[in-house]
Amino acid sequence: MTERAYVVGTFDTKHAELTFLAERLRAAGVAVVTVDLSTRTPAGDTDIGPKEVAAHHPTGAAAVLGLDDRGKAVGAMAEAAVSFIATRSDIGGIIGAGGTGNTALVAPMLRALPIGLPKVLVSTVASGNTAPYVGPADIMMLYSVTDVQGLNRISRRVLGNAANALAGMMKETVPEPSVADKPAIGLTMFGVTTPCVQVVCRALEADYDCLVFHATGTGGRSMEKLVENGLIAAVLDITTTETCDLLMGGVFSAGEERLEAVIATGTPWIGSVGALDMVNFGAMDTVPGHYRDRNLYVHNPQVTLMRTTVEENRRMGEWLAGKLNRMTGPVRLLLPEGGVSLIDAPDMPFHDPEADAALFTTLEGLVRQTPDRRIIRRPEAINDPGFAAALVDEFRSVVAAREGGA
Repeated sequence: MTERAYVVGTFDTKHAELTFLAERLRAAGVAVVTVDLSTRTPAGDTDIGPKEVAAHHPTGAAAVLGLDDRGKAVGAMAEAAVSFIATRSDIGGIIGAGGTGNTALVAPMLRALPIGLPKVLVSTVASGNTAPYVGPADIMMLYSVTDVQGLNRISRRVLGNAANALAGMMKETVPEPSVADKPAIGLTMFGVTTPCVQVVCRALEADYDCLVFHATGTGGRSMEKLVENGLIAAVLDITTTETCDLLMGGVFSAGEERLEAVIATGTPWIGSVGALDMVNFGAMDTVPGHYRDRNLYVHNPQVTLMRTTVEENRRMGEWLAGKLNRMTGPVRLLLPEGGVSLIDAPDMPFHDPEADAALFTTLEGLVRQTPDRRIIRRPEAINDPGFAAALVDEFRSVVAAREGGA
């Protein structure tokens, strides 16, 4: 089947701009499908109209079209569009353009598509905080410079560049790995767990494609998306620090959904409690007032770390145990008794054996251990080469057991 570029957006208000994108794509030799996401007045000359898209809403088109509340209509259309796009088998790339409304409407569609499929979004908000729109996906956002309102000497150039970028990505694809290539594994890392992750990668890189994710919230979500898409064969979740920020209000939370893809897919999980000694905030003046008397450490001018307490470590242990108990694939949780980060060590600012012990004992008390879901205590600190070697050994043991039972 011919792969096509999908041009998506509200053609009732952005007809000229979206049509221009379609024309430039066709001129570049790319087949095009135009999709109208208008919630009020359909353009009437697109390949797929709003009614067809809206019909994919869980409660039908009436939940999307004809509503007096524009905000509700746009939200409902966004939900319908995600379901609609999942039914299409000929998508080779996708592009949209618009202001805040169109961006909020189109971005969820793009995020729902697999990693690697070309996605371009021309937006008036692309020079600001794009995290709510991009999330864990590989969306290329291009700032529109002028508003996406009519064609002029600036908008034609920007939109034309966007169309050419999508055409180039579609026509010059990166070859898919052959089945003989190394399987991919996901690893999580923070600056304070880097030595451990580097040793693990060196030990495994001859046999595996090691994908390392920075545990900044988005990193964890990105890894989960690849797990969901079946692109990661196993997870070495060495740095689960995003749990701290989720539960204590830090800036690097990956949300309650963290680990849900591993649970849903049964992907093998070998992990640890890396950097669970710290909650992340911005510059010192951004730390919430009720935390100002805590053990704070200035990592750099833009990042302030807060040491987690005994009670907070119990809460994190409860949260992690709940996730691990729901995993259906192999689970190995390694606990580093010597410290969970570079600065959780004797004479270092976050050394707190009592807090670490609260985390470890909570996990041991709540995780339902089985022959295939085990907790393993190790005497080393997390960045000790011996701890990294233990992670590698457990990983290879899990892989060998699965291959033996296949």
